[in-house]
Amino acid sequence: MRPLTLLLLAAVLVVGVAPAGAQERKLPLVDEAAGDVSWLRFKKQLVGAIQKRDKQFLLSILDRNVRNQDDRSRGIAHFRKQWELDTDDSPVWRELAAALQLGGAYIKRENRPRELCAPYVLGRWPEDVEPFKHGVVISRDAQVQAEPSNSAAALGALSYDIVVVSDWEVDDKAPEVKQKWVKIRYRNRDGYIPEEQIRSPIEQAACFVKSANGWRMTAFAPAGGE
Repeated sequence: MRPLTLLLLAAVLVVGVAPAGAQERKLPLVDEAAGDVSWLRFKKQLVGAIQKRDKQFLLSILDRNVRNQDDRSRGIAHFRKQWELDTDDSPVWRELAAALQLGGAYIKRENRPRELCAPYVLGRWPEDVEPFKHGVVISRDAQVQAEPSNSAAALGALSYDIVVVSDWEVDDKAPEVKQKWVKIRYRNRDGYIPEEQIRSPIEQAACFVKSANGWRMTAFAPAGGE
């Protein structure tokens, strides 16, 4: 789930100083376009296309200069190659579905039209929290385990909390279990959360622009490629 580009992007991100007690800060789920009927209609079409793995629909909504993993590799041809769109099991379907499930927030960048980016994490991330060393719990009552195992002691629960992350990919204690865990700091000790319940602000975000011709996807890239 964690792209290799996370390590590369750390060097180019503009970072701030994480405030004391960052774990007490929350980033509640929002969907800033929930009142836009055109977005809801478009999103329903896109979700349906993802479920059907409709490659032609996905290609039809891409901006011709769509931003990809690397800002130097813009365009539909790079998107198609990067996501191995012509294979039977392209990861784009899984990654895009996960992003769209987590609301969206508008972002306005210099010299660019306003974009709606999903998940909401990118648009709502606090400027004073260093993004590479933190993540946000993206569900309610996510259990924090004492060890990377569902059978380990439960330390407590978090709901949309911003947490310090020390390791983004930890194997389950049982070699036969495929579950991956994220190691966090919880009440001054180490804890573990299933990887699907936490998200980094520099993970891939899908961004869209509303135009006279409908919604277009302008990016599906990590924060550093935005």
